[in-house]
Amino acid sequence: MANIPKYYESLNIDFKPPRGNWMDRPLNIKPGIYCYPARPEVLKKAGMNDRSDWGKYWVIEDEDWELPDDWKERFLNKMRDMLGKYRTFKIYMDICVRCGACADKCHYFLGSGDPMNMPVMRAELLRSIYRGEFTKTGKILGRLAGARKLTKDALRQLWYYMFQCSECRRCSVFCPYGIDTAEITIMGREIMNELGMNIAWIQESVTKCLFTGNHLGLQPHTYKECVDTMLMDIEDNVGISFEPSWNRKGAEILFVTPSGDVFADPGIFTLAGYLLLFEHLGLDYTWSTYASEGGDFGYFTANEVAKRMNGKIYAEAKRLGVKWILGGECGHMWRVLNQYMTTWHGPIDFLEEPVSPITGTKFENAKAHKMVHIMEFTADLIKHNKLKLDPSRNDRLKVTFHDSCNPSRGMGLFEEPRYVIKSVCNHFYEMPENTIREQTYCCGSGSGLNASENMELRLRGGFPRQNALRYVREKYGVNMLACICAIDRAALPPAAQYWNPDVGVCGVTELVANALIMEGEGPRTHNLRGFEIATWEPEP
Repeated sequence: MANIPKYYESLNIDFKPPRGNWMDRPLNIKPGIYCYPARPEVLKKAGMNDRSDWGKYWVIEDEDWELPDDWKERFLNKMRDMLGKYRTFKIYMDICVRCGACADKCHYFLGSGDPMNMPVMRAELLRSIYRGEFTKTGKILGRLAGARKLTKDALRQLWYYMFQCSECRRCSVFCPYGIDTAEITIMGREIMNELGMNIAWIQESVTKCLFTGNHLGLQPHTYKECVDTMLMDIEDNVGISFEPSWNRKGAEILFVTPSGDVFADPGIFTLAGYLLLFEHLGLDYTWSTYASEGGDFGYFTANEVAKRMNGKIYAEAKRLGVKWILGGECGHMWRVLNQYMTTWHGPIDFLEEPVSPITGTKFENAKAHKMVHIMEFTADLIKHNKLKLDPSRNDRLKVTFHDSCNPSRGMGLFEEPRYVIKSVCNHFYEMPENTIREQTYCCGSGSGLNASENMELRLRGGFPRQNALRYVREKYGVNMLACICAIDRAALPPAAQYWNPDVGVCGVTELVANALIMEGEGPRTHNLRGFEIATWEPEP
């Protein structure tokens, strides 16, 4: 891992743009800002592309990336194909007037001052090639029309900055033309994926998902053992024991959550929250060791790969014969579900319109995809007084909420998590209005950038979120940041450690479970993390 600057050094951000045309500016590839490239054998194993004639691992900081002889032809053919297939891509290439409304909206630009991380400039890297290679105006006028030809330097620049975008879509909120620059990044990555130019963290996750079902590569028995370990902790801290249902045909509900919840701290406490909530309700549900990953890592590579990932959940729902699907606290799983799934697979006729077996509520918003978010499900339970709660158990916490980008901007899930938190915690405080809900800032590590080798990029990208967190920490004494995304729960702790070292991170369902009064529980003196409720302070 590259050296990380001290936090006060990171605050010295120079927003003064450099002189000269950006096309003439040499690319300065800096360790700590990029991720390691994907290994050829991992790409080949996943059948991602045909590089039988070019299976080399390239070194990012080398001048020569040893590209195959026909790299330019492959790139342009793929781009031509996508311009013809996706109307939005063509429109986004044509209609930007470079007004700059998005310029100061990206967390990576705000945290680094690098003008190439303005969304308009990041998109311009691809638009300039589009103009130079596919438009008459660009071919005739060249730079006067903002056009350039595809060169190795242009490719290097494109790769470097496409993987400095977390596809959070905050810039799209402010674009007067409705351009979704994240879609441009998605297209740019897919084009480069044709040359095998992905990053290791994403590609390893994709391949593991394809072969073992989850991005951690946990075999089915190991996945179950991780949950069993959490059940033992629940018995120690809550005083009850029970067994969840696995791979059971005929269950009413299939539950799917990101595998990060099964393995990583603090996500494992969210997992404990799910287990307690379902046991509290006596829910007729089952886990699957096949659909053991809610996150769609294919979304960060290519459209067809994302479709393959997403299809596993529905194939398992069909095999088990469940009525509908309940989804855990995940980010891009929900954006994929709401914005791509029915286009990929068509109507999901083998499932029923979701109806809560506890309250009878029909989730009409899930009529098409048959999958309900755990926050919608829990908020409905609370509204109908179906949960026995003691919010005072969370009284040591002063909580704020981070709107995870994909559930918030991607599907409009703003009020349900807030309603749930306010029902199980007595102390809740909002961060500034222009940093939450639709305008929320990214954690800094979305879209597969959650690697350790690019930690400086992650911390700089996380700065705007952490700056808003610092505001409520200093004004109200906030000591806990709640969120509803597994990537957030992995990315926010190191960012908070760097910028706000006395603030902890948790999932919302962890807070719910701490407040739940379980039937048969002993004297409840400890929370899910094993700390005494009366004295517990979040670990930084």
